[in-house]
Amino acid sequence: MVFSLVLLLAFVLVSPTLHSYLEQQQELAELRAQVAAAKARNDELRDDLGRWDDPAYVAAQARERLSFVLPGEKAFRVLDPEAVPDTPAVDAGPSSTVLDTGATQPWYTTVWESVEIAGTAPAEDLAPTSPTPTGGPTP
Repeated sequence: MVFSLVLLLAFVLVSPTLHSYLEQQQELAELRAQVAAAKARNDELRDDLGRWDDPAYVAAQARERLSFVLPGEKAFRVLDPEAVPDTPAVDAGPSSTVLDTGATQPWYTTVWESVEIAGTAPAEDLAPTSPTPTGGPTP
């Protein structure tokens, strides 16, 4: 009976400490897993950063992301007929040149064409109106 009581008392005293220890070990394992994942991500980002030192990689990214071509080359855009839905053409009247060809041209061509169109606006629309004098009443 005394031995059972001593064992029960030892269990009551050791149980919370053992429980805390096991929780801390589990948390430590989770944190180690997070550190390993962060190190793997860091290595991946360093590899990606190192690729940008290669001029061939930079040229390939410029071609892919910005649709750049070298002088003398022609750019073609091939659309997959299965990816493009069949929609009937709607004739909504006259439209600007920028909107008609903007989908097939790179973005910088569209911007340049809009600058050219803006530069051909009539001068009388852009002329400022004569300001009234601010010194007093007008005669």
